[in-house]
Amino acid sequence: MPAAEVGKQATRRRTFAVISHPDAGKSTLTEALALHAKVISEAGAVHGKSGRRGVTSDWMTMERERGISVTSAVLQFSYRGRVLNLLDTPGHADFSEDTYRVLAAVDCAVMLLDAAKGLESQTLKLFDVCRHRRLPVVTFINKWDHPGRDALGLLDEIERRLGIQPTPVTWPVGLAGDMQGLIDRRRPANMMNFTRAPGGAQPAERHDLSIDDNSIEEFSGLRAAIEELELLDGIGAFHDPARFLTGKSTPVFFGSAISNIGVNLLLDALVDLAPAPAPRSAHDGTLRDIEAPFSGLVFKVQANMNRAHRDRIAFVRVCSGVFERGMILTRAATGRSFTTKYAHAIFGKDRVTVERAYPGDIVGIVNAGSLVSGDTLYHEEPVEFPPMPIFAPEHFAVIRSKDLTRSKQFHRGMEQLEAEGVIQVMLSDQRGRQAPVLAAVGPMQFDVVLHRLQHEYGAPASLEQLDYRIVRRTDKAGRDLLRSSRETEVLTRNRDGELLAIFPNEWRLDRITRDLPDLTLEPLVAATV
Repeated sequence: MPAAEVGKQATRRRTFAVISHPDAGKSTLTEALALHAKVISEAGAVHGKSGRRGVTSDWMTMERERGISVTSAVLQFSYRGRVLNLLDTPGHADFSEDTYRVLAAVDCAVMLLDAAKGLESQTLKLFDVCRHRRLPVVTFINKWDHPGRDALGLLDEIERRLGIQPTPVTWPVGLAGDMQGLIDRRRPANMMNFTRAPGGAQPAERHDLSIDDNSIEEFSGLRAAIEELELLDGIGAFHDPARFLTGKSTPVFFGSAISNIGVNLLLDALVDLAPAPAPRSAHDGTLRDIEAPFSGLVFKVQANMNRAHRDRIAFVRVCSGVFERGMILTRAATGRSFTTKYAHAIFGKDRVTVERAYPGDIVGIVNAGSLVSGDTLYHEEPVEFPPMPIFAPEHFAVIRSKDLTRSKQFHRGMEQLEAEGVIQVMLSDQRGRQAPVLAAVGPMQFDVVLHRLQHEYGAPASLEQLDYRIVRRTDKAGRDLLRSSRETEVLTRNRDGELLAIFPNEWRLDRITRDLPDLTLEPLVAATV
C-alpha cells in the first residue's frame, strides 16, 4: 500500500485510554462515549455496584459480579469520519500493571475526576505515567449532578498538584449537585441546558439558549458562571493546542457520565484535539515512521474471552504500516515467524474478523503461540520497542490445587494467567512445582487468579498467604548464603529465571545485610512504561 494512504488512514485514528481512581465512573463514561457515538443503543443503568446492568467494557464474569473493572478492555468504533480506539482500564491500584501496559499503547489519555473527590492517589500515579510517556491529557470532571466541590477549587488543585495548566473548554452553570447547564467557552453567548432521559439510558436532550437578561433571571447559577468565566479569561486559561500536545496544559470538560450530560462535547474534543498516531521510539532510540513496514506492540494478552472456544488473544497496537490478516510476522524477541490466520477487531467481549488495520488500531491476534505482553512484532523491516515493566511485588502467597485430578488444568491455567500478566509466578526450592508462589502488586490479584482458575479452567485452588513484603534481586551465591535463613526465602521467577529474595520487613532485611556482608541484593525497580 502506498505510504501516502497509510498516512491518510493514520490521521483518521484516535487511540486513547480512560484513567481514574476507582469509582470515579470510568466504565460508565466509556459506555456513555459509545452511546453518543451511536454504536450501542442503550446504556447500562449504573445505580449501584450490586444488580447493575452489564457495562459494555466489563465483559469478565468477575467484573459483572463485583461491579468493578479488573482488566482493560478495547472498544473500537467510528465517529465523525474518524476511527476511535478506546481503551478502558482498571481503576483499582491492585491492577496498576494492566493500566500501565495500556498506557504504552495509546496516544492520549482522558483523566476522569470525581467532582466531590478531585485528585486521588491512583489518579496521581497514573498522571505521572502519562507525563513520563509524554501523553497529552484531557480532563473530564464527572458527577457534576451530585454534590461536590467548587469548580475553581478543582482547577486550582489540578494546577497545584500536577503542575499542569487546566484550560476549561466547558464550564458548569450551577454548583455541583445543582447542575443547570453548561457553557462552551468557544460559543460564550449560549448556554446548553439538558433534560436527562429516564434512567440515563439515552443521551440527555440538549437545549441551546441565548444568554440574556431572561436566562440570567431563569437560571440562578448563570450569573456566577459568567463571572467565573470572566476570571478565567483574565488569567488566560484558554486552550492552546501546542501546550496541550506537549503536556503543559489540559483541556477540561464538566458533566455527568451516568446522565449522559457533557459527554458528546468530550467525544467531539477527542476527535478535534487528541493527536493522531505518530512515529514511535524504538528500544535503540530510533523512530519508527508510521509509513514504515508493519510493526506492532503486544500490550495485553487475554485468555478465555470467548468461553465457547477457550482461545487466547494478543492485543496488538499497530505502530506502523498496514496489518493484513494472513501476513507472516516476526516476533522480535525470538526471531521466530508465525502466520496471522485469525485476527479480530474488538468491541468489549464482541469481535469481528479484521482484514486490514492501520497505525493506531488495536488488533486481536488469536492463539498466536507464545506471545506475551511487551513483545514487538514486525514485517520485513526489524524493529524492537522498549520492554514492558515488571513491577516489584508486595504480596506473596502459595497456591495449591484443591483437586489433584485437575492438576493438568491447574498448571495450564497458571501458565496462561502468568502469560497474561495477571500474576507473577515463582518457584521455591523448598515447596516444589506443585505449590508455586504467587507474587502480586495488590491482594485483589489473588482473588482474580482463584476466580478464573475455578470458573475458566475448572481447577479450584487454595491460597496460603506468606508474611513477606520486600523483594530484592540476588544471584546463585546469594541463594546459597540465604538457604539456611528461617525468615527469608529465595524464589525463581518463572518467566525469566531471575532469583528473588523475599523478606518480611525492612528490619529483617537490614539484619541479614549486616550478618552477610558478601550477600548480593539489588532493588527490584521496574522500568517505567
